Amino acid sequence: MNILIMMAKNLWRGYQTLRFPARPKVTTRFRGLVEFDPALCTGCAVCRFRCTSRAIEFKAGKGEFTWSYNPGQCTFCGRCVEGCAEHALKEGRMEHALSQQEACPPIYVTAGGLKKSYTVARRPPARKATAAAAAAVKAPNPATGGAQ
Repeated sequence: MNILIMMAKNLWRGYQTLRFPARPKVTTRFRGLVEFDPALCTGCAVCRFRCTSRAIEFKAGKGEFTWSYNPGQCTFCGRCVEGCAEHALKEGRMEHALSQQEACPPIYVTAGGLKKSYTVARRPPARKATAAAAAAVKAPNPATGGAQ
């Protein structure tokens, strides 16, 4: 008897789902598609190692590397973005190559319809001048009587 009452209540309420193409409102701090800025990427591949769903592929070549992202595999956890930000801070950079959109991903009907791939030329790593090396250049050499 309880099942008949439950069915009657469900029929009386009407539709509870949204009709296509309507979407629910996005909550604050929603994590959406990963965005890649090739100009800021150093090619460290931390994002690939942090991606548990294997949505990011990284293939290294001699003078370039290929970075690919497949949103169909992505769980939108944000681990790749966090890893990129942490790596950038370790290198002393404020900007990092990955970020996430705050909107829902677009609807796509073919497998791999949103997949993006970038081929980026490798940049040599920037060398930091340490304070000791800078002091050694400015300090006089005692063996030569102060001349360098």
